Amino acid sequence: MAEDKYNLKNPAVKRILQEVKELQSNPSDDFMSLPLEENIFEWQFAIRGPRDSEFEGGIYHGRIQLPAEYPFKPPSFMLLTPNGRFETQTKICLSISNHHPEHWQPSWSVRTALVALIAFMPTSPNGALGSLDYTKEERRTLAVKSRESPPKYGNPERQKLIDEIHDYMLSKTPSVPQHSPSQSSEEHPTKAKTEAEAEANQQDSVTVGAGNPGIPNPTLNERVVEEPPVAPVNAYPYPVAMRLVREIPGEGPSNQPLRRPEMRVQRSVVDDRLFMWAAVGLTIAILVLLFKKFIKSSGHGAVFMDGS
Repeated sequence: MAEDKYNLKNPAVKRILQEVKELQSNPSDDFMSLPLEENIFEWQFAIRGPRDSEFEGGIYHGRIQLPAEYPFKPPSFMLLTPNGRFETQTKICLSISNHHPEHWQPSWSVRTALVALIAFMPTSPNGALGSLDYTKEERRTLAVKSRESPPKYGNPERQKLIDEIHDYMLSKTPSVPQHSPSQSSEEHPTKAKTEAEAEANQQDSVTVGAGNPGIPNPTLNERVVEEPPVAPVNAYPYPVAMRLVREIPGEGPSNQPLRRPEMRVQRSVVDDRLFMWAAVGLTIAILVLLFKKFIKSSGHGAVFMDGS
């Protein structure tokens, strides 16, 4: 690899060269990936199909495009081998790809991404961008074909790298296991079982609607579900204090306003005021008595009496 034409102080270049050395010093039997000689930001890879799945034994080639801001931005992935799970020559939408940069972690690497891609192979596509949903038999057929020859892609130098990766993966990947017809029948439910479930659901719907001819029978997606009554959020539009006054039990009908509780509240306010004024008057009387006692004890009482 011509390292002289790259700025080794560039964080992306430095990181990529470190990952190349790490992959070469610690190779894996599950995948192989190398950058192009003329562009280290573009990689070719091949992964083996995950074990105990319909992809087992297959060899799937692809392409990785690393951004200039790598590893702070995620790479993009593209598969070149028909596989029945992802479209070929279309960028894959995964949490480790550039479709979801919010999930990418700078600590992740090409090795991390390839391990995650292998784990994603047998998962359900769920309508993701660039995903396919082939049957298991079709995927096994494609797995057998993937071993025959590598895909044709790019210029001769790129094709040479693809061929080298393919030969390495052939030496590490066992052949596609053979599956008997009984195993295939266990993987897919029979038509009779599906019809029996549909008939049972129809009987359930008839039972629910029986006894009331005016109500249509609910279908499978329209079940009658009874939910407990829920009090509205604004059941009491008045303040708590006024709620307590109105909820005091009375003898009259419930639709008539309750006057007696309001009178009790008003009388209690008047009583409080009378008590306050009585307390003030008593305090003044005590102060007057104390003042007279003080005058008599000091001898000023006679002076006042003579003057009067």
